[in-house]
Amino acid sequence: MSTLAHFWRSLSGRGFWSSSLIAAGFGAIAAAALPPLHLIPVLLVAIPGLLALLGDNPSWRTGLRLGWWFGFGHHLFGLYWITEAILVEAARFWWFVPIAVPALSAFEALFIAPAVAVAGRVPPGWRRGCALAGVWTLGDLARQFVLTGFPWNPWGSVWAIPGVAGDFLLQPALIVGVHGMTMATVWLASVPTMSRAGRWTAAAMLVVWLGFGAWRVSQSEHDSGGQNVVLIQGNIPQGEKWERARALRIFAHYLDLTRQGVARAGGNAVVVWPESASPFLLDSDPQARALIAEAAGGNIVLAGADRFGPDRRPRNSMVAIAGNGDILGFYDKWHLVPFGEFQPDWVPLPVQIVPGGGFAPGTGPRTFRLPGLPAFGVLICYEAIFPSEMVDRRDRPDWLINITNDAWFGNSSGPRQHLAAARIRAVEEAVPIFRAANTGITAGFDAKGRELGRLQLGETGVLVLALPKPELPGLFARFGLWIPSLLAMVVLALGCCRMPVVGHPKV
Repeated sequence: MSTLAHFWRSLSGRGFWSSSLIAAGFGAIAAAALPPLHLIPVLLVAIPGLLALLGDNPSWRTGLRLGWWFGFGHHLFGLYWITEAILVEAARFWWFVPIAVPALSAFEALFIAPAVAVAGRVPPGWRRGCALAGVWTLGDLARQFVLTGFPWNPWGSVWAIPGVAGDFLLQPALIVGVHGMTMATVWLASVPTMSRAGRWTAAAMLVVWLGFGAWRVSQSEHDSGGQNVVLIQGNIPQGEKWERARALRIFAHYLDLTRQGVARAGGNAVVVWPESASPFLLDSDPQARALIAEAAGGNIVLAGADRFGPDRRPRNSMVAIAGNGDILGFYDKWHLVPFGEFQPDWVPLPVQIVPGGGFAPGTGPRTFRLPGLPAFGVLICYEAIFPSEMVDRRDRPDWLINITNDAWFGNSSGPRQHLAAARIRAVEEAVPIFRAANTGITAGFDAKGRELGRLQLGETGVLVLALPKPELPGLFARFGLWIPSLLAMVVLALGCCRMPVVGHPKV
């Protein structure tokens, strides 16, 4: 008996706390596969270890328990960076530090637990892998919507490796989206528990995966439509953004960067400021808009700024400013962050974390058609993590902008994971995406997810990029979440149906 096989065998039949803590440990190990580390081979240890803990015929209760502990350990390490945001206002919310990430991890783990429980009721081998992958994917689809949704760190994002490798590996998102890639990733991670036939199947899948990626990436170079985009990264520390004494200095800083960017672009350009960049309410401040228009040299500016609606509730908005200072339109963020931008009433807390109830939501995705610009859609901050929800399919845009403020999260994995999500949206929708961050990380990607340029986290500066043309929409852009939903149900059915079983390795 091999040493590894002996180790897998030793995991079966462990006691309640021993097996639970080991499952949490495997979940924590799996977090190393996520951006920015991308240590994907750890999944070949984490998932087989979890399945070995299940044994041959566990009860539903055992499967749910082990799945929950795996998910808890996984999200505890994958989402640690949220604590950085709390520490920005540590004097007020220090008590929330030991609560926030564990509580969110405990909730997110609920979507992994059913996948492990169902897998435990299926014979070991490729069928168990199918059951795990199918229900896992359905769980990820559910967490995109339950209680406003938080689909952060789907396992499909492990393939968003910076550079050429990621360019090849992300291309299946055009067809199945990140959820479909998550399903394939979970199944591939269970391959060590399968027979030789299962492993050959996995090898064939990877060959097709890489072949499709290489073919699509080779189809064309960056095809510019002649439009330049000026992305501004102001790099204002989060603790200084809302100090009234610094408002004029911050505004002047953005005006100066805008002048630099327009001069570098040398002509036809659109300027993009990050989320909440303006310390002034641009919708009601014509003098501020006039200064922005002057700095932009008559070019359109898409600026992140707060504004108040007719109900006197604040909105987290993008304000489109014309070359003469007039307002061309607004986009109001509609996927708001619970406890960050609004305080939901479905989780009662003893204190009011978000004053006045927070922001009011916008009405949903919108495509802007402004004079001289290709049609574009807007994603504000973490709206970029929601596959298939952020594009108006009745009026498809030619490109997307993502304005964000990741200064909340310091030099952690959070901004890198956020960037990976935006890159995947470009591949899914087959349109370029340009991202302007206050800091962490400003970048542009073409319709294949290839990086066009970036400003690193903590860097102050301007990024001028030519806007590539969009490509024809793929299956995912046309049919959205129906694609991974149907695939997950088919794969689950394959795992649960009665048919001759390709056995698992003898040990």
